[in-house]
Amino acid sequence: QVQLVESGGGLVQAGGSLRLSCAASDGTFRRYVMGWFRQAPGKEREFLAAISGSGAGTYYADHVKGRFTISRDNAENTVYLQMNSLKPEDTAIYYCAARGVYYISSASYQPSEYDYWGQGTQVTVSS
Repeated sequence: QVQLVESGGGLVQAGGSLRLSCAASDGTFRRYVMGWFRQAPGKEREFLAAISGSGAGTYYADHVKGRFTISRDNAENTVYLQMNSLKPEDTAIYYCAARGVYYISSASYQPSEYDYWGQGTQVTVSS
């Protein structure tokens, strides 16, 4: 059982930046593809980015390419999401998730492919 804890959310003005962190409890963290998702009120959970176990491979949703960057530190069992040029429509609860494979694939955008989820962290972008 992998426990994931997100942090770093908060209130930011449009155009600002935030860095989210997700700490994993499991020492086998490096074996997992890690993903970031978000869910706004009344909307489905939405894929943002994924990163391979080594960190060498990344995969982004088109609408966040160039603004969001996913990275990981396997020594710290932590995955990050750097978010720049934030917009009011980025307001949502942000979740990290772990998928029990090492390499990312096109299936990495599907929430159903992930085995473990954090509790989420709220991001609010004011206009």
